[in-house]
Amino acid sequence: MKRIDIGVLHPGAMGAWLARSAVNTGHRVFWVSAGRSDKTRRRAEDSGLAECQSLTQLCRQCSLIISVCPPQDAETLAGEVVQSGFQGLYADVNAISPDHARRIASILGAAGIQMVDGGIIGVPTSKPDTTWLYLSGDSAQRVADCFASGPLATEVLGGEVGSASALKMCYAARTKGTVALWCAILAAAEKLGVRTTLERHWAQHEPALAREVNAATTNVADKAWRFAPEMQEITQTLTQAGLPGGFHEAATEVYRRLAVFKNAEHQPDIRDVVDTLLGSFELHS
Repeated sequence: MKRIDIGVLHPGAMGAWLARSAVNTGHRVFWVSAGRSDKTRRRAEDSGLAECQSLTQLCRQCSLIISVCPPQDAETLAGEVVQSGFQGLYADVNAISPDHARRIASILGAAGIQMVDGGIIGVPTSKPDTTWLYLSGDSAQRVADCFASGPLATEVLGGEVGSASALKMCYAARTKGTVALWCAILAAAEKLGVRTTLERHWAQHEPALAREVNAATTNVADKAWRFAPEMQEITQTLTQAGLPGGFHEAATEVYRRLAVFKNAEHQPDIRDVVDTLLGSFELHS
């Protein structure tokens, strides 16, 4: 295996974990420290990443750049890479619609940069074969080979940019879309005075569902700020496929309301989630 230099933009929880799989496979992985928080620095150092002072330096150093950022920033970040003079292989593994992925590929392609489309399913974990990176595009196998030692699992879907993003969108439409629906149902039940009865019925007759709803609706709150733009990408995906996008337009609004929990010191309970959706949130002691 030939060792290469890989740049990860930017090493949040998922990006740093993905980078660790590349380090495990024997590659050097770099990140850009300019403008990043102390928390990001600690995460990058703990993952074995080497520091670059600027994006231009990283673009000169690395032959592969992997973009892991909020979906609303994906196109801007690709443009910054173009402006920095990068001439290698670019993997966009963000939660974006297929058309969004193809648009970014066109921007990069005009600058002579080849793009691989990626979609991540799962969460950062040390357990092998729990989180998957699906890849599409002519050089998808080259990217997959960078993670051969895991724990990230990879699968190449084929040669078309947009396929990996389509899979990610369809998967998240069910998982994150369902949690948004549960949050809205609980808030409506609260407003109508039947939430306690509904939860009791679930606990008595569908205990597995009751546990899942309770865990999902409280765990999602601090991530909602990231999920709102992802729901917009899913809306676009469904609309572009000729299907109604209204389900996930509503999910976007649910997650927008819950975005107040970003960087919360304590995990909110269901009452916090419900009150926030109804516009009457006060942090309970």
